Amino acid sequence: MKNGLRVIGIIFLALFALVVVLPLIGAAVGLVTGVLSLLVGLAIALIKLAVVVAVVYLVLVGVRALIR
Repeated sequence: MKNGLRVIGIIFLALFALVVVLPLIGAAVGLVTGVLSLLVGLAIALIKLAVVVAVVYLVLVGVRALIR
């Protein structure tokens, strides 16, 4: 009888731990994916900025060559 109650108690404790821990794990995964998407977006923005700077530089160099 005592062993049966102990097994039932362990099962309920495991279920309670799952109910409490699973949302926390979900939130952590969501946070990680959010940070990852932020970093990818930042990298894309930096690449776009670099392309714009390069094009402006080439235009300026071309205009300078035409003036001389």
